[in-house]
Parts: sequence; C-alpha cells; structure tokens
Amino acid sequence: MATGVDRSEKLFAQQRLAALRSRLDSAAAAWSVADFEKLIRCYVRILPLVFGCERCTIFVVEPGSLDIYSMFGTGIEERQIKPPKEGSIAGRVISLGQGVVDNELAARPGYHTQVSETVGFASRNTACAPIIGHTSGRAVGAVQLLNKQDAPFAGDDLALLEEIAHHLAMAVESIVLNQEIRQLSSQLDREVAALTGGLPAGGLFIAESPAMREILELVRLVSQTPVNVLIVGENGTGKELIARLIHAGGDRADKPFVAVNCAAIPEHLMESEFFGYEKGAFTGADRARKGRFEEAEGGTLLLDEIGDMPMAMQPKFLRAIQEGEGSRLGSNRLIKYDFRIISATNKDLVREREGGRFRDDLYFRLFSVQISVPPLRRRREDIAPLALAFLDATCRRFDKKVAGFSPEVLHLFEEYRWPGNVRQLRSEVERLVALTPEGTPILPERCSRELLDIVPRLDGEEESPDFSIPARVRHLETRLIRDALARTNGHRQQAADLLGITRQGLHKKMKRYGIEEE
Repeated sequence: MATGVDRSEKLFAQQRLAALRSRLDSAAAAWSVADFEKLIRCYVRILPLVFGCERCTIFVVEPGSLDIYSMFGTGIEERQIKPPKEGSIAGRVISLGQGVVDNELAARPGYHTQVSETVGFASRNTACAPIIGHTSGRAVGAVQLLNKQDAPFAGDDLALLEEIAHHLAMAVESIVLNQEIRQLSSQLDREVAALTGGLPAGGLFIAESPAMREILELVRLVSQTPVNVLIVGENGTGKELIARLIHAGGDRADKPFVAVNCAAIPEHLMESEFFGYEKGAFTGADRARKGRFEEAEGGTLLLDEIGDMPMAMQPKFLRAIQEGEGSRLGSNRLIKYDFRIISATNKDLVREREGGRFRDDLYFRLFSVQISVPPLRRRREDIAPLALAFLDATCRRFDKKVAGFSPEVLHLFEEYRWPGNVRQLRSEVERLVALTPEGTPILPERCSRELLDIVPRLDGEEESPDFSIPARVRHLETRLIRDALARTNGHRQQAADLLGITRQGLHKKMKRYGIEEE
C-alpha cells in the first residue's frame, strides 16, 4: 500500500514532468523559420572552414514546380543559381538521392561551366550530398562543396557531408514546408477572393436563389474574357460586389480595382478626377495627381452610377476609352491607358438614350454584356441566408453574442419587400444586434417600424387602428401559431417544433391570445 510520502513524491514528479514538457513546447514554438534560415547560413559559412574548401551552396526543391534553386551559398544571392535536374551535379544528386564526389570538373564541360561564366568562379572539384526529408523520405535539396584546396575530395569527406546533410534536413524541410504552406494559403486566398469578389472583411455574396446562381454562372463566363460589362439593378442589390467578382475571377485579379461613383463627383471636377492634373494646372493644384484612368492601369475600372455621367463629360470619356489614351489637365503629354471597364447603374440606359441624356456611341462602347441583378424581393431564397451571414459578421464586429433570430423575425424578413435591398437588410441586422441584450434571441418587437408595418397585412387586414409594437407582435405571433397548427393538424408538439419554441411556450401563447385548436 502506497504511503503518503510515496504519493507526495509521485505528485512532485508528475508536476515536474508537466513543467518540463511545457518548457519543451515553449522552446519548440520559439524556433521559427527565420531561425532555421540563420542556421543554414551558419552552415554555409562554417563548412568551407571545416572541409578546407572555397565554397558551399545549399540547394532546395521548389514546392509545386519541383525546380531546383540555390537557397543560400558562398558569394551568391538567393535563387541566383537554378541547376537543371539533367546535366547538373545537384540535379543528379537530388534525383538519385545519392552523394557524388567529382575531382575532375575542370576537365569536362557541364552546367558548372555555365555557372562559372555567370558568377566568375571556376569549379575544379566537388562533393555533393542529398538532403533527405525526415517526413517525406525523399531528397528535398542538396549541400554542395566546391574546390577543396590541399587535396581532392575523398570518400571520408562525402560521409561526413552526408551526416551533416542529415542534420540540415530538419531546417531545410521546415523552410520548404513553410513555403508550400504559404503557396497553398495564397492559392486558397485567391479562390476565396473569387467567391467573395475580393471583398474586404464583411463583404458578402449569397446565391441560393436560381436567379443569383445564373448570375454567378454569367460572372464566371465573363471573367475569363476581357469583355466590358454593364451591371444593372436597383440600389443596394450588390452591383459592386458582382463587379469585384468579375475582376477577381479574371487575369487582372492581382491588378488594381478602382471604383468610381459618377453620381458623387461634381460636374466641374469630373475631368480632373478621371484624367488627373499636373501641378499648377489650376488654382489649388499644388501637386500633380494621377487620375482614375491611371490608377486603374492594368486592372479594372468600375464606373458606378454611369447613368448619371454629365453629357458634357461623355465625349471626352468616349475618346479616352476608345483611343486608350489621354492627358492630365495642364499637360500635353499623352498617357496610354490599359484597363477593363465594368459599368453599373440603377437607371434604364435605353430610356436615357431615347431621352437624349446618354450618348449612343458611348452606350455601345461601354459594354458588350449586360448583367441584370434582381431586387431582393424577387429572390426570397437569399433573404434568410443573407440575414444569418450578416448576423454572424455583425456579432464578430461588435464582439457580441446573441442567440440568433426567432422564427417570427425570419418570417418578417421573408415577407418584407426590402426597398433598400441587401444594403437595407444588412442595416436592419446591425440595428437588431445593437438593440438585443447579450445572449438573448432577436425578437420581432425589436424590428424597425417599416418591418412591423406589414404585420396587419400578413393577417389579411387592410389597416390596423393599433400601431403599437405589442399589438403588431400579437398579430404576427397569432398568425404563425395558427399556420403551424394548421400544418400539423393541431399537433401541439409538432407545431411548437415548427415555431422553434417549447410545447409549454406554445400553450402559454395560445392561452394569452385566445387561440382555439383548429
């Protein structure tokens, strides 16, 4: 039977073991990729001294492409040397996974002679060992020594170099894996950008409805060609998000995306806004400034609210995009433009043309493909997913937790017409999160007056004499309870499940509102 002393000793040993493990984890976490790079640089400096040779180079295999390049080396910059797999000593060592000693380099041509001409260093002899990855079991690189001074390289030199390469493997593999992780991360970022339109945090695009799925397919098609696009739709439907999707899905994704609201620029400033100006071009021009055309170089220029562009500006704009060139105000020097144009408007440009408010030639020059975005009221399948996504984003931004929407609120959302479209829905969700206490569900009485105004209509009433929020909530809850009971043939538990409340809660509400089982 263990004594109290035995138990104390065991407890002390366990505590000490836990402390040592914690220190070991901390030490491992503190060793970064930068530390591994410093270690390899140290090897590059020390190995020529150990072997009595002139140079040392560490080669690695690039993730994905499988190309070989010099990571660090004596007297060379990173990635300066890229030996081929065939015809180079480093390539042969990495391909075969076996070390090589060659003391007759000067007597025969090869890739080393090309490098000698490039870096101005003649190679006479070499020892090269593969760096075998501990996790992969294959060569992830090679360490090469050049020009032993007092004697040729021998088998003992190669054996020692292979032992050193074994210890180098951990550092090299850590760096290579980190590069591969960064490449995959960058690829995933690009794929996510293609799905979210390269949007900043909070940018969101939901496509549950058939109409929006068709638009996403159109976006996919037009992204792959440099065709100019016109996006039409009511305010707040997400036209700019679609433009960003098109930009992010094309070959200009890594170039600028410049969005300009034509309705927000005063007419007398529009020319300087698009073309830019030189210092002294007009009073107040104390420095030169690029125009939007120049800022969008190589990328995409979004002309939002293009239907509001003044007639006086349209001929100048037409010439700039037709000729692909223009001049800053105060200068005669022509500047070449290269950008893709995506236009957006909430107006009917055909009617604007017919009314003489938009030039025919500019209309036909601006776009070849039109994308029409339906208002939110015509794609109700998107309302609930959008609301839930906005709720999640808003809670994270406000650093606040609420217990989700009540079923009544989601029903209100789906029945409301949303004249402000997605923008109004986002604003409503932000308002509800701000007004809902921490940890509680979002209830209909906290909705804005615009949403609660539809409650009497949901009950089939033309008007209600009582505009109070409690009365509107009573109307809504009564209708929902009756609908749930009707769908379940009066089964209270099933009706409660549909409503997202308990059976007791349903009973209390029925009693409160005087609802009889039907």
